[in-house]
Amino acid sequence: MTDAVKGPAGYFPSIEKKYGRPIAEWKDLIRSSPLTKHMELVNWLKSEHGLGHGHANALVAHTLAEDSGK
Repeated sequence: MTDAVKGPAGYFPSIEKKYGRPIAEWKDLIRSSPLTKHMELVNWLKSEHGLGHGHANALVAHTLAEDSGK
């Protein structure tokens, strides 16, 4: 039996399925954005790329945590 993925990464399969892009591509978009604050990035993903709040929040949280080494 495998443990279910928890936290922001738990959303990744549904994000890929719903929006048709791999997670790596979303992370690259976030990293290439001139925006740096969490909610700015979330709102940008929602307005410019049509993501829902939970999906955008999960991607931003995971990417920023990964980049900060946490």
